[in-house]
Amino acid sequence: MKIETHNINDKKIAEIISDEIILRTTEDGIDLLGNLYYQGFDKIIIHEKNIIPDFFDLKTKIAGDILQKFTQYQMPLIIVGDFSKFNSKSLNDFIFESNKGTQVNFVNSRSEAIKVLTN
Repeated sequence: MKIETHNINDKKIAEIISDEIILRTTEDGIDLLGNLYYQGFDKIIIHEKNIIPDFFDLKTKIAGDILQKFTQYQMPLIIVGDFSKFNSKSLNDFIFESNKGTQVNFVNSRSEAIKVLTN
């Protein structure tokens, strides 16, 4: 795992770069959150390919558990990927509602993630 640092509007943003799955469990989310927080990061970008596919099946509650921790500790998270492949109305609704806020956003590209972070 590599962390690419972006400095935008006086915020230090970590972009996780990896070919492996980084988030499998709530504990993985807490570890990532804690490690990046203590390194001074204000926000995190992670790619959908680095998250276990079960995360995107809301019935597993993995997404809710992990995202609750990021929200609770006020660490904004942006997930970059193509979410249309999951073909789930509940996931689409969840993404739509999440994107109304600033704590957790789902975007299609890195450039879109950077644009969200500059607003």
